[in-house]
Amino acid sequence: MNLTTDLDRRAWVVQVMGLPVSVHLRGPEVRADAVAERVERTFAELRELDAVFSTYRPDSVLGRLGGAPPDPATADPVLREVVELCEEARARTDGWFDARRLPLPGGGTGFDPSGLVKGWAVERAARHLADLPGHDLCLNAGGDVLLRTAPGRPAWRVGIEDPDHPERMLDVVERAHGAVATSGTARRGAHITDPRAGRPASAVRSVTVVGPELLWADVYATAAVARGADAPAWLAALDGYAALLVDAAGQVRATPNWPGSRSATRSWAG
Repeated sequence: MNLTTDLDRRAWVVQVMGLPVSVHLRGPEVRADAVAERVERTFAELRELDAVFSTYRPDSVLGRLGGAPPDPATADPVLREVVELCEEARARTDGWFDARRLPLPGGGTGFDPSGLVKGWAVERAARHLADLPGHDLCLNAGGDVLLRTAPGRPAWRVGIEDPDHPERMLDVVERAHGAVATSGTARRGAHITDPRAGRPASAVRSVTVVGPELLWADVYATAAVARGADAPAWLAALDGYAALLVDAAGQVRATPNWPGSRSATRSWAG
């Protein structure tokens, strides 16, 4: 982040959901105990949600189900909400995001909503910080970023990492509000499954999606990686969202409404 502001700033970082999660605040009272307590409540809720939805923890609610989808008729309301959102995501992505038959960490296949839960959980937990008067928020969960800025304040600047050279930036976007989400193979290898072929998707190295909601930016980025060669035209048609894509050959392309400098991108080929 490169912030051009005289406001006081403070950052907190914890390891939760198997990844680093950071809260960055700008504002007049970021060092107050009451603000720190709100940040801790944010992290605490993320820990609680991880105890429900983690597919890596055998003691989580999903872990105890062993890959079976929760029964909406008997599940806790928070589980029902995620199951319903996964069905909505499947419809929105023409089936390219499908949580029902994904490879599980311990082997086999089953229900895995991870590609949706992170963005959803971050937005849910960020409510603890949403009504801090006069404060700006950047909540970064392993590269998926939620942004809020008070009127008249400078936008946050978010760097987009080169999947082949993590020390380099492909582009930088300036956003006052909304979300930036990236999915791909750079950090975890080919972990996103093509639901139609039943094998890891490999035609796309990374997709970054910018838009108003982190939940859907994350889902669309994941679905685009799964979709592979057909992703460019589909991303270009999304209403209210923009994307930057790196394919397996290293070609970098952006949708026409991409908000970055685009100096690092080639022309978009649908």
